[in-house]
Amino acid sequence: MTPATLPGVLLHVAVVRPVFVWGQPGIGKSSLVKQFAAALGLDCVTLIGTQLAPEDLIGVPELRDGRSRFAPPESIARDEPYCLFLDELNSASPEVQKAFYSLILDRRIGAYELPAGSIVIGAGNRSSDNALARPMASALLNRLIHVHLRASADDWLRWAVGAGLHAHVTGYLAQRPDHLWSKPPKTEEPFSTPRSWHMLSDALHSFGDDVDEETLRVLTTGTLTPSHASAFCAYVKTVRHRYGLDAIVRGDASWPRDPTDRDLLYFFAEAFRARLVKDLPAGREHASPSVRRFAVRAKGLLVELAEISLECAQLVIAADEDGMPVLPAWFLVEVTRDLPRLVAARV
Repeated sequence: MTPATLPGVLLHVAVVRPVFVWGQPGIGKSSLVKQFAAALGLDCVTLIGTQLAPEDLIGVPELRDGRSRFAPPESIARDEPYCLFLDELNSASPEVQKAFYSLILDRRIGAYELPAGSIVIGAGNRSSDNALARPMASALLNRLIHVHLRASADDWLRWAVGAGLHAHVTGYLAQRPDHLWSKPPKTEEPFSTPRSWHMLSDALHSFGDDVDEETLRVLTTGTLTPSHASAFCAYVKTVRHRYGLDAIVRGDASWPRDPTDRDLLYFFAEAFRARLVKDLPAGREHASPSVRRFAVRAKGLLVELAEISLECAQLVIAADEDGMPVLPAWFLVEVTRDLPRLVAARV
């Protein structure tokens, strides 16, 4: 489910049973849970699984009336209802996971019972995302209702605009929503997530609008996937020079030819590819007259791009990582058929 639909599900499910939210790193699981608790008027007490030992949950023994009993920590033992958020639960050690059993299922630790109206929500990353995650014991797994969260560019952009994130960030992701999140790399390097875009926005606000190109490059390569960082820097350059893909498509501007603008050329090539994917229908019979005119213009632009950089032109029509065509087959057939004629017409 998307971040926009999660609160509605939690409202009906978390109030009756503990919930575990799965999701990729950096997509906002923790923030969503805290916002949900605030919307219910509940304090949110966060326990991070990787930072706990069993005694941090069950407490330490104390003597009372000649008998020993375990005193749970003050952060948990509250009199008023609250939201207990177990973050990184599946990254906790097996001993800590066991300590959560009674708290999750029976809503109690020793003699202490969570106040009526309290809710329990856990969250964690998936092992497939190269995140620290241990197999969750079946006894714990079966005590939770599981929901899976996925990044949504539309949801995030609506939130980002309202939250005042930097216009360069929201403007870029409005054009390239596919760059909001990238799969974590196997090596130790930055990668793009909603969290990292938020960090970049904070840094840009701190520097101000006159941040120089070198500093911008440092900020982006320190927060984003390398290819996204390069494309974002090129986007900022287009904004500053009031020069965009629309002008190229209209014929008011040409592809950048200066060798120093090679990053800009790659950005425009990727943006052009994204525009073709978005605007061209799967079948030619579904193309309106305006779309057919755009397709004709696109073939001419491919020829012009190939004259500057064959690599960039090939990037526009290339297949995906699995070797499957990204652009509609009818357009690729027309490109193959018409390109020699278009090239000859330019000679």
